[in-house]
Amino acid sequence: MNEGISAEGLGVEIDGTEILHAVTVFLPHRRIAVIGANGAGKSTFARTLNGLVRPTSGRVTVAGLDPAREPRRAREAVGFLFSSPDAQILMPTPSEDIALSLKAAGIPRADRAERAAAELARFGLTGHADQPAHSLSGGQKQLLALAAVLASAPRVLVADEPTTLLDLGNARRMGDLLLDGDEAGPVAEQVVIVTHDLELAARCDVALRFSDGRLAEQGDPDEVIARYRAEFA
Repeated sequence: MNEGISAEGLGVEIDGTEILHAVTVFLPHRRIAVIGANGAGKSTFARTLNGLVRPTSGRVTVAGLDPAREPRRAREAVGFLFSSPDAQILMPTPSEDIALSLKAAGIPRADRAERAAAELARFGLTGHADQPAHSLSGGQKQLLALAAVLASAPRVLVADEPTTLLDLGNARRMGDLLLDGDEAGPVAEQVVIVTHDLELAARCDVALRFSDGRLAEQGDPDEVIARYRAEFA
């Protein structure tokens, strides 16, 4: 059972600048949207969830783990999908990239090729298994990055602007995968999506809106989004 995401007085200061201020929230929901203007603190909040950013005050727990105190266990439990797949794809080919993730997850070497092939098939990348990763389309790269993250079966998936670089078709496919899963089931017990795509955010179970480093509100996505839109009307 997933213990959810909890922040208590969470604060982050970077180079003397306060990025997050006293964020307190409890999130047992399966699909969580994080919205707000650029520089509002969305991505910083997301990166505290697997220890990429350490709090300077307060604490955060995810799936019963404190990423600041247990960074290795937290990164095993919390997968992170960056907005740019080029920052995440490390190996020359898709099959090698997924095999690297499987190695990090402790999968025996004898089983990695079969598991990697299964992950590539899941995301429609079988025909590109040995193609140079840099030659994939933007949508294919983002699917490969997601496949590599999910290869280690994280309990929680955090996706930071996962559709920003995608065309409409690939953005819809990515949104469907993140929120609804596929034939293999949900991609994780909880999915946190940081996004400017308000249609995608509206499909979540709860929305958080950040403003000037603070959690301005949380609640029903339609209501939170409507008030956010009103600010810019």
